[in-house]
Parts: sequence; C-alpha cells; structure tokens
Amino acid sequence: MLERMNQFFEKRLEGYDEHMRTEVECGAGFYQFTAEQLPKAAGAEVLDLGCGTGLELEEYFRVNPGAHITGIDLSEAMLRTLAGKFPDKHLNLVKGSYFEVPFEKGKFNAAVSVESLHHFTREQKLSLYRKLLSALKPGGYFILTDYFAESEALETEYFNNLAKLKEEQNIRDNEFYHYDTPLTVEHEAEVLREAGFAAVSILKNWDTTYTLKAEVYDITAQT
Repeated sequence: MLERMNQFFEKRLEGYDEHMRTEVECGAGFYQFTAEQLPKAAGAEVLDLGCGTGLELEEYFRVNPGAHITGIDLSEAMLRTLAGKFPDKHLNLVKGSYFEVPFEKGKFNAAVSVESLHHFTREQKLSLYRKLLSALKPGGYFILTDYFAESEALETEYFNNLAKLKEEQNIRDNEFYHYDTPLTVEHEAEVLREAGFAAVSILKNWDTTYTLKAEVYDITAQT
C-alpha cells in the first residue's frame, strides 16, 4: 500500500538520521561530499529542496557556518527536527511542495537536493528545474545527489509499477505518494540541460548514487 510522502517520512522520523548515515550505502560519504561543493562565502544564499532533517546541512554548516539556508520540505515534523538542530543558524524553513512553493528570482548562489528527487517524473522535474534556474544568480549552480536507475529498462519498470499501484489504489497524479521512480543519470542530465542549465557534469558516484552539478550561465563573465 502506497503511503503519502509526508506520512511515510514522519513515521520513520525516529532513527531516520542514523538509517541514512549507516544503512544507505555510502550515506555518510555523499552527505559530506555534497556539502563540500556548496559556496564557502559567509552569507551565501542556498536553497535546499527536500531538506528533511538537514543531514547535508550538518555537514555544510561545518564548512560554512554563516550560510543562509532556505529549506523546503513536505514534512512539518522533519522541519521541526531540523530547526532544533540549528537554533543559531540562518534558516528559513518552508513546509510545502517544492513544485508549488514560489522561488524568489535571482536570490540564491546555489541550490542543493539530496535523496529527494528520485520520486518524480521527467515532466515534473523539467518544470521544477526551470523554476530553479530562474531562482539562481548568474554563475550560480545546483548540486544534486541522488540515486539513479541502472538502465532505461529499469527506469521504465519503476514507472510502470507505480502507474499500476496508483490505478489499483485510485490515486490521482497530482498527489504525492512514496514510491521510488529514479531516472537514469543520463536522462536526469538531459532534463537539466533542457531546463536551461548551461553545463551539467557528474562530480562523483557511489555505485548508483551520483552527485551532479548543473551550472547557470554567467553573463557577467562575458562583459
């Protein structure tokens, strides 16, 4: 039985951090690596999509304790946990869907998302990435760490399985339920490029988990 996205994570809040660090393959390593790719300047504005309990932010605040974070997540309980970890940090936490929450144009030096976007379709991501592109400053960038389908055949299988489950349970397409539907890393990069990012590169991978960097064209560098 599929569970609503926010309820799925809230039920697993106790022990969630430990699970992600120790039971997800290379979890501790990719959180640290992701954080190291984010801006080092004090006061840097960073948007975190699906921030959860802030595992990547624990690492990032060690690198840049003066960063300003806007975090978006569906789970109020996870946001409360995140806020409790960092009472002295610059946090703007928003409960909602990052597909629906408006992003201020040209506000952010960088954006990040870790282990969140593998639940959504190519079309949903394309719309989100276009919105994200407009929220980043010239020369800004998006760091995406997530796991990806090993093949196009598996990608298709995931989406077919989800469609069958949604039909069986009478779930509408605009409702968020927890089920993993990762794209291949090649297809993810294609969506980012189609959204308008100037360059997309793979920085590192841990088996099927990859960190990608999608860069915004910096018009100021050409003048």
